[in-house]
Amino acid sequence: MVYILALACALSNALASILQRMGVENAPDGDTLRLRLVTHALRRGVWLLGFVFIVTTFLLQSVALHIGRLSQVQPVLTTELLFIVVLLATWFRFRIGAREWIGCLAAAGGLAGFLVFAQPGGGKLVPTTFEWTVAGSVGGGTVLVAVLFALHGPRWWRALMFGAAGAVGFAFAAALIKTVSDYVTTDWTHMFSHWETYVLVVSGVGALFLAQNAFHAGPIAASQTALVLVDPLASVAFGLGLYGDSLRTTGAYGPLEAASLLIMFVGITSIALSPLVSGLKGDDARYAELLSSRSRSKQLAKAVQDLHPAGGTRQSSQSRPT
Repeated sequence: MVYILALACALSNALASILQRMGVENAPDGDTLRLRLVTHALRRGVWLLGFVFIVTTFLLQSVALHIGRLSQVQPVLTTELLFIVVLLATWFRFRIGAREWIGCLAAAGGLAGFLVFAQPGGGKLVPTTFEWTVAGSVGGGTVLVAVLFALHGPRWWRALMFGAAGAVGFAFAAALIKTVSDYVTTDWTHMFSHWETYVLVVSGVGALFLAQNAFHAGPIAASQTALVLVDPLASVAFGLGLYGDSLRTTGAYGPLEAASLLIMFVGITSIALSPLVSGLKGDDARYAELLSSRSRSKQLAKAVQDLHPAGGTRQSSQSRPT
């Protein structure tokens, strides 16, 4: 059940990523790290639809983390990129080639291998305030450094750094969700008397803001690679440090887990760098097509086809007087 919920969460997040990317991709370059980027997004219906999927993702993730462990749930969220590939191929009619199929198989196989070999366990500890302070300081410092690096450099580098910062924020928020969900199940009113609830809101909103900047800053290949890869790694670290999650690393299991993670990362990186994903918005003029433009073009082509069927057009031209 935990893995089914995590897969549903990944699909919802993939839909949110695409829709929110469509909502901010046309924003002026000067809106980076400004509230104007948020106001621009709020005026776009497609971004608001993406936000609905963000809320759905939050609810699914809350249930999954309540009954499962950080080290179980968060690695499964890497399948988001696989869902993005499928959505781009079906929704926007991009062609899936051998590279994408091989990348998907490698990512899924590596993830499955990691979960089988690691057999995540434990996770029964209740974090102390001191442990939360240490974890928050390390996570916050990492986010700050990544944002500072994101202020300079080419577009792909800025998207990568903003994505990494957002991923750490989402991982810390996921750790907080696990604790807050326990409060909700005992008595939902208790959640308002604990500081974790308010820190969750701040960290979640902050991570979402950083993710929007990652989408806006440059190629989706860079932002999604960072978001998808850094989040599970940071989540596993938070799970081990805060909740006492354990991974089976004795004997051959450690090297097998490392090999599985490597295969998964290679597969995900291959997908992210493929023209199917990186071509959505990049520095290369060949890949300048925006998602929203492609969606409108497809809708227009369908409308024209409905109004002027091929057979009816030929018949009309043949019957035209000369």
